[in-house]
Amino acid sequence: MIKFYYNTSPNPMKIALCLEEMNLSYEAIPIDTRKGDQHSDSYKAINPNAKAPAIEDDGHVVFDSNAILLYLAEKSGKFITENTPKNRADLLSWLMFVATGIGPYSGQSVHFQHMAPQKLDYAINRYLFEAERHYNILDDRLSNNQYMLGDIYTIVDICVWGWARMLPKVIGEGELEKRTNLNRLMTEINNREATKRALNITNTNNHSFKVEIDAEASKHLFPSNERLKI
Repeated sequence: MIKFYYNTSPNPMKIALCLEEMNLSYEAIPIDTRKGDQHSDSYKAINPNAKAPAIEDDGHVVFDSNAILLYLAEKSGKFITENTPKNRADLLSWLMFVATGIGPYSGQSVHFQHMAPQKLDYAINRYLFEAERHYNILDDRLSNNQYMLGDIYTIVDICVWGWARMLPKVIGEGELEKRTNLNRLMTEINNREATKRALNITNTNNHSFKVEIDAEASKHLFPSNERLKI
């Protein structure tokens, strides 16, 4: 059985949806980053980057959400395109577009708008601009395709879902609805039974995560602040 180390942030939730879509058996193991679980020696032995998610599959460890999606798709043969040169090129390009663009710019946009101890106009403007630009690219892609890779639902759509569902916090209220093609995809994914199960993962497993960001949580989430004594 796959061990799935998770919390409810965007990247782990991609994997929760993927596991449910693929109907794979897994054990959900909570990593409460606001309590510092990610910095424990036992978890860093699994994921040296001290982030969630990670999986263990028959002794094989995979970390980074996008690597996990690709690993599971290739292992199961599900939610992946036929392995032709063009299909492979499209799959890797769009998967990495989310990995290197959507994820980082969304995360930094959220951080500097909502969590940074100082409101820096330059940082907010830069990451908000890049987040908007990247989501506009997704919306444009979906104007000519039902799904990110054409007419089949794949791990790339699952990858997009993880972050795009957070658009109200990444950019602002109403921003998902403004991107009508992306909103269409998100509505379809949200209505899938696997999505409902993924979103219920904490209740299903009787897990709870710390909600407040107090001094202890900030220390665990933003250790770089210690260098500035913020």
